[in-house]
Amino acid sequence: MRLGTGLFTCQRRPDDDRPTTELYDEMCALARAAEDAGLDSAWVSEHHFLDDGYLSGTMPALAALSRETSRIEIGSCVALAPLYDAVRLAEDAATVDLLSGGRLVLGLAIGSNPREFAEFGVPREERAERLADAVELLRGAWSDGPIGYDSAFHPVSPDTSVTPKPARDVPIMLGGAAKPAVRRAARTADAWCAPSSLSIDGLRTRVEDIRAVRDDEGLDGDFAVYVLQHGFVDDSREDAWEAMRDGYLYIQRRYAEIFSGDSVPELPAERRRELREQAIFGTPEQVAARLNEYRDALGDDVHFVFRTYHPGTDTDRMVECVERLGDEVAPLVA
Repeated sequence: MRLGTGLFTCQRRPDDDRPTTELYDEMCALARAAEDAGLDSAWVSEHHFLDDGYLSGTMPALAALSRETSRIEIGSCVALAPLYDAVRLAEDAATVDLLSGGRLVLGLAIGSNPREFAEFGVPREERAERLADAVELLRGAWSDGPIGYDSAFHPVSPDTSVTPKPARDVPIMLGGAAKPAVRRAARTADAWCAPSSLSIDGLRTRVEDIRAVRDDEGLDGDFAVYVLQHGFVDDSREDAWEAMRDGYLYIQRRYAEIFSGDSVPELPAERRRELREQAIFGTPEQVAARLNEYRDALGDDVHFVFRTYHPGTDTDRMVECVERLGDEVAPLVA
């Protein structure tokens, strides 16, 4: 099992008065800690127009992380593909891949929030088609020579050669839990990212579906499975939950608003209990035991992205958590 961390969102909780520059410095410090601890990856996330400053510039952030690290995989989990000019995304992603020495994974999804689509002037009902179109255009843009693809949503000529070219074929990872999204990833991407809401049984079902689709359609090549889950490593379950609780529940409330487009002043008590049961937290041994359940269900090659970044949690405490994830948990799930 490979282990990564993130998702760096750089959000500012109402009780956090730090300037945005300090939140970005925190992101860089945590990425450095992940590399120093021997972890395999570090990830950023994307949303727009939120009053807490949720990270919107995934490519600039990943460019910064490319210079803060030298070994680990860096990636977007996820960039909202329908909101991009896909040619500019191809250029920016190639630039990040070159800056990092070939370490970028470009995670994409269709998006959900109605306001984001309205403000960008993109019809929300076209989001699945725009994602598929973007994947095709990215592949063409990164190939030798011209794009060779006539995009339905971008006026660029198929005869145009987009530069720079990336250091190598940048892996494209697609997110989503619904069957059409999972099968889209199986057919068109290099990886699938499972959201934290899926149970282990739900994950197993979808991974089996991916393998069946790729076998049935004769799709060769490596295909990676990434799994997201929130958590924390500390001296006890009580200490770990105390460290992550406020930031974790805050971000889940904001996600409820992002996905619905409606205000969510407070999460219901039942939802808070469900989220606590879903998270993975505790001592290194307790966390490793839970991670091994995923490995047993999905195989040794799963890439687990452990979401140890919780807005407003003390930076030093998050750094220590990342260090313990690499030093104490990783050897137990190797």
